[in-house]
Order: sequence, then structure tokens, then C-alpha cells
Amino acid sequence: MYTEDEARKIGVVGWVKNTSKGTVTGQVQGPEEKVNSMKSWLSNVGSPSSRIDRTTFSNEKTISKLEYSNFNIRY
Repeated sequence: MYTEDEARKIGVVGWVKNTSKGTVTGQVQGPEEKVNSMKSWLSNVGSPSSRIDRTTFSNEKTISKLEYSNFNIRY
């Protein structure tokens, strides 16, 4: 919920999901500076009840068109 709110404030689209391993996975899309702001928030702030041990961002690439129209939580 906090991640979804922050993504909307920053102005990125995509999704996030808690995994059965106690980690979080997802996808973030938007202008590079906004994606970087979201990555910083995920790495350093996160949800109030979260404990951030490390963050790993992978499959980063430039895209010509956004694949999502908003940001949401997947279950």
C-alpha cells in the first residue's frame, strides 16, 4: 500500500508483489529520473513495517512505450 502510494506520488507505473520468501518483486516504468527516485525510495525508505536488507534491480532497459497505465499491488 505504501509502495503503491509512493509510486503514484513519484509518477511511475508498474506493479509490486510480496513473495512467499518474504521478499518483494515488481516492475517500475517511467522517465529515468522518476524510476531512479522510486529505486531510491525502495532501497532506503520502503514501507514502515519493512526491513530492507538489500535491493537488487535487474533487467533495466529503455523502452519506447509504457506497458502499464498505473501502479498497483499484485496478489
